[in-house]
Amino acid sequence: MLLCRVQKRVHKQLNMISHFNNYIALTPIHRQNQGQRSDLSRVSFTMRSFQVESCVRKVKSELQQHSSQLPTRFFVNPVPRVSRNQAQEALFDYLHYTRSFTFTDAEHISKNSPCFMSSLLSKIDDNHKDVSKGLTKFLRYNPINEFEPFFESLGLCPYEFEPFLPQKLMYLSDDGIMFENFHALCNYGIPRGKIGRMYKEAREIFRYESGLLASKLSDYENLGLSKATVIKLVTSCPSLLVGGIDAELSSVVDKLKGLQVGCDWLGRYLSDRKTYRWRRILETIEFLDKVGCKDEKLSSLLKTYPALVMEGSGKKFYVLFGRLFKAGLQVNEIYRLFIDNPEMLSDRCVKNIQKALDFLIAIRMETQFITKIMQSHMELIGSCSLQAPRTACLSLNVRQEELCEILKKEPLRLFSFVSTTKQRKSKPLSEDSRKYSEKTAFLLRLGYLENSDEMVKALKQFRGRGDQLQERFNCLVKAGLNHNVVTEIIRHAPMILNLSKDVIEKKIHSLTELLGYPIESLVKFPAYLCYDMQRIHHRFSMYLWLRERDAAKPMLSPSTILTCGDARFVKYFVNVHPEGPAIWESIKQSST
Repeated sequence: MLLCRVQKRVHKQLNMISHFNNYIALTPIHRQNQGQRSDLSRVSFTMRSFQVESCVRKVKSELQQHSSQLPTRFFVNPVPRVSRNQAQEALFDYLHYTRSFTFTDAEHISKNSPCFMSSLLSKIDDNHKDVSKGLTKFLRYNPINEFEPFFESLGLCPYEFEPFLPQKLMYLSDDGIMFENFHALCNYGIPRGKIGRMYKEAREIFRYESGLLASKLSDYENLGLSKATVIKLVTSCPSLLVGGIDAELSSVVDKLKGLQVGCDWLGRYLSDRKTYRWRRILETIEFLDKVGCKDEKLSSLLKTYPALVMEGSGKKFYVLFGRLFKAGLQVNEIYRLFIDNPEMLSDRCVKNIQKALDFLIAIRMETQFITKIMQSHMELIGSCSLQAPRTACLSLNVRQEELCEILKKEPLRLFSFVSTTKQRKSKPLSEDSRKYSEKTAFLLRLGYLENSDEMVKALKQFRGRGDQLQERFNCLVKAGLNHNVVTEIIRHAPMILNLSKDVIEKKIHSLTELLGYPIESLVKFPAYLCYDMQRIHHRFSMYLWLRERDAAKPMLSPSTILTCGDARFVKYFVNVHPEGPAIWESIKQSST
């Protein structure tokens, strides 16, 4: 917009100059006034020169004035994979060889700072064919602020780490204390991508003297916690490393030590995306103990409903207790309800109980009747999701006052107003935790490190229960592959284990029986199992037909047959034989 305006002004002034020149050229000058004419020519030439120079100077100054206001050019479209890889290699070489970063640090920073990489690529010529050479040349004469890609590689966005950028420092080696504490966390086993949150929430820990941070981590292990649990604790609550050992957490650990679940129960249900209030968690456990859930019963309750204590640090539990107390139940009556109906503390039951209380209060039922219904029918109330009072009144064609009187006389009629809306059945928390534990155990058997970034990524990629994943894994082993070979295949193509056992067996049969290829072909091309069965059938059938007529090489790689596009396949596997197009059409029609 700004450039367009400047260009218009330039054209306008140049047009004025050309009109003035034409006017001068066409003005009648008498021959006899030759001296005057030459003077006028000199004047017009001087005027034209002055106007052109002043116009150019004005435009140039305007461009210089506003060029600083123009936004820096960034890549709007995603960076091509080839360019990205070349840029990562160039940045790695710069950090590792020029700046003497360790191999691990240089590799992690270069591969995990996409925003910085896009900004860096925008500073070299788009037409530069070799991105690596162009970027290497740029970095040779233009040192970068190393804190930017470093903070981004720790999991922080540019807007998050911008306030943390040092004012007078460019090199990470200039802040040796911070970098040393960062390495202390890495060496302990904390994933680099989660250290960014720790820096954001507890910057003090990165100013500790040498060895102090490692000793603080060891102190939490000395409480009786495993290393994996300590990693989860400090990534979810970085403030635990500020000051001495957190007394409230220590009390929670001591409390869990006396139970069958043990103190590492925390590690199984902690999430590094949440924060926890250890005082509230401790109070919740102590409250359950007072209610009558002693030792074995309390351990069973924590195993069955861990979210009761962990979700919101026990907040839902206190909300339910408060609602029942306000509804008119005495403290000892609530205690008795918890002892007789421990399942009422599950997430689903808490929602249903709160909905039932809202229902009874909305129809203005007296406190003593609400208390009576809650004490007599808590199990039913926790298992049913009720309709809204207005819907119930419409179904019976009565007013709210009349509905209240009906329920006073016949409390069981309350459960005739169960919501008919199709709701997703909420799985018990115990089942979810059991599936998570099974899946984690399966990944540990494959060689994944607990709490590593690789394991977190694998947990998201693999679908199904632990026993299902193991069954699919065994299917590949039974086909004739070595256990270690299958493990490597799964690491390279994890989506294989998302296929059902039947599908895996069918695809292996097509490869080994139909084509006669050895099962070891999967080692070079594991992605074969991820292709659609129809595509495999069509292309393998066409290839077999050609092979029988010596129109194709006898043992082409499965990747050559499957990975090429449809047009390329038709060109090289269909049109190579006069009868090919007709056979190809018949193959496709036979499967429809």
